[in-house]
Amino acid sequence: QVRVVESGGVLVQPGGSLRLSCAVSGSIFSMYFMGWYRQAPGKQRKLVASITQDFSTGYDYADSVKGRFTISRDNAKNTVYLQMNSLEPEDTAVYYCKIQSTKWVASSWGQGTQVTVSS
Repeated sequence: QVRVVESGGVLVQPGGSLRLSCAVSGSIFSMYFMGWYRQAPGKQRKLVASITQDFSTGYDYADSVKGRFTISRDNAKNTVYLQMNSLEPEDTAVYYCKIQSTKWVASSWGQGTQVTVSS
């Protein structure tokens, strides 16, 4: 079972930047899926950004964060990042990391990290 731990969530002012980290217990070099989701109060959890590795590597972003958020990885540190720029109050949510080692196994989720965008 892959363990996932998110960190980096804080209170930030609108227009600010923040980088979230997702530390994974195993090697992420060949992980099938690595993604960031978020869940605002009273709303469903939704995909924010992801990296999918199958025959090729694909990146996917929610329309609301395109051009502002960037997902990246550091294989040496087994860590997935979410760089968030030009933050808006609507970005306030608990952010979760999801890891799936292959397409045939269950996913692993972290406990989440709170991001609050407010002046």
